[in-house]
Amino acid sequence: MTKYQLLFIIENGIDDEAKEAVVTKFTDLIASLGGTVTTVDKWGTRKYAYPINYKTEGYYVRMLFEAEPTVPQEVDRQMRINENIVRQLITKQA
Repeated sequence: MTKYQLLFIIENGIDDEAKEAVVTKFTDLIASLGGTVTTVDKWGTRKYAYPINYKTEGYYVRMLFEAEPTVPQEVDRQMRINENIVRQLITKQA
């Protein structure tokens, strides 16, 4: 299995329970696709370098996981259709 890093920004306007639900949803998604999440690092609310959709802050989460090469494509697809995700980036770890 390959190691990946997933960094994503959650909409800051939702409550803390909803933010936790988004993190849990994608942790469960990776597990259901046969991957294993090794680390979930919640960075919290941070300012953007530039406004995104007229907003200046977002809730940042970094997740490390191991999975087959097809899993990141599905995770990225699911994140693109989720209205609470502002941005996401999946990179392969060395």
